Amino acid sequence: MRETLKSTLLCYKDKRLLFVFLFGVASGFPWVMIGSALSAWLQETGLSRSSIGLFGSITIAYSINFFWSPLLDRIKPPVLGQRRGWIVTSQFMIVFACLGMALIPVENNLLIIGLVGFSIAVFSATQDIAVDAYRIDIIKPYEKDKLAAASSMATAGWWTGFGGLGAIPFFIADLPNWQWSEIYLVLAAMMAGLMLMVFFSDEPITDRLAQQSAASVKYAKQWVGDKSMNSLERAVNWLLVTLIEPFRDFFSRNTFKIAISILLFIFLFKIGEAFLGRMSIVFYKELGFTNSDIGSYSKLLNWWVTIVFAVLGGMVNIRYGIYRGLMTGGIAMAASNLMFALMSVVGPNKALFAAAIFVDGFTAAWSSVALVAFISLLCNQAFSASQYALMASLGTLSRTMMASASGFIVDWMNGNWAAFFILTAVMVIPSLVLLYFIKDHIAELEQRYHPAPPS
Repeated sequence: MRETLKSTLLCYKDKRLLFVFLFGVASGFPWVMIGSALSAWLQETGLSRSSIGLFGSITIAYSINFFWSPLLDRIKPPVLGQRRGWIVTSQFMIVFACLGMALIPVENNLLIIGLVGFSIAVFSATQDIAVDAYRIDIIKPYEKDKLAAASSMATAGWWTGFGGLGAIPFFIADLPNWQWSEIYLVLAAMMAGLMLMVFFSDEPITDRLAQQSAASVKYAKQWVGDKSMNSLERAVNWLLVTLIEPFRDFFSRNTFKIAISILLFIFLFKIGEAFLGRMSIVFYKELGFTNSDIGSYSKLLNWWVTIVFAVLGGMVNIRYGIYRGLMTGGIAMAASNLMFALMSVVGPNKALFAAAIFVDGFTAAWSSVALVAFISLLCNQAFSASQYALMASLGTLSRTMMASASGFIVDWMNGNWAAFFILTAVMVIPSLVLLYFIKDHIAELEQRYHPAPPS
């Protein structure tokens, strides 16, 4: 038992995982700009719950980023390589858009704020494609345990960006004479600082080009046979390999029935958490908590809880497998939402607030690590950007388009927050049924992922 624990912990002593964590920080931080900070800004300007919920629709970019994700597998930026080049380019554009957000008066320019916020979401979603592909590519196919460890570090990093750094604007907002527009200048400067880490990381080495070249030859034979291709035919062949092959590869490796079940599971797994998250800041403020309370509990406490349980969740996945991690995390995630229903009945009790955040952070981290590891397991490194983006965007779709109706649901329930949170707990059940259906396939994937290392 002691040797097993020691070998599990040794998985985390890897320099590559440090950069996986740091890139996770950069992925989580833009959600502060277009999520919690923006919700608080809009709430203080007097916008309704329904309007704030609809404003969250700008994050639809995270749900559709698979449309342009194949380009990140095929087009190499002029600097820093395939993965790092796309990461730093996306980060630069996020900084530029955040500066624009800071310079626009929100009260009379909601449409422009929405458009600038959407641009942040687009660039951030592009960064996520590159960061996720980097994480998958940097771990070798024979390093199954490192796959789970990298997933836990990515989750811990994301929550550090969203929760740890996300607490800063709420503390600043309660200081005298600070406006949200000025806070956005601080957020832009912080994002600029996060860009520096890219220059110290290593570019992953894979056989992507060889696999893409083989796919190109295959499509060329189907397209023109043994004849040489003209310019138009070469362009069509490039598009086929870029846009079609990643998705054909995914469905052929998993069979159509299993692939559809996997995609439905990913779409439904986090839907209850998404509905809760979209209205959480509004709920805390209506309940009577200050910006500093929200920063201390919802951000800082949640941050540390998430980091600890992300690492523990990764260790559980290493030891017991991804299926058990997903099933345990899903059940716990649904149960934790009931803590918020209790909060709505008791009122602004800080001890209960801390307890709810602790339980929610534990379950969110545990389930997120298992989900990230599962999606990573499904990807072919030749098309990691395309395939991970396809699956991750489905999970994000439930957090954007469907969860945008969360404000309407609360209003329809006449502000009955307890009933709303009970509903979010029930939402996870369909995904667990699908998970049970594909459990044997998950076991096969884990066995397949662990060939012997090269000699």
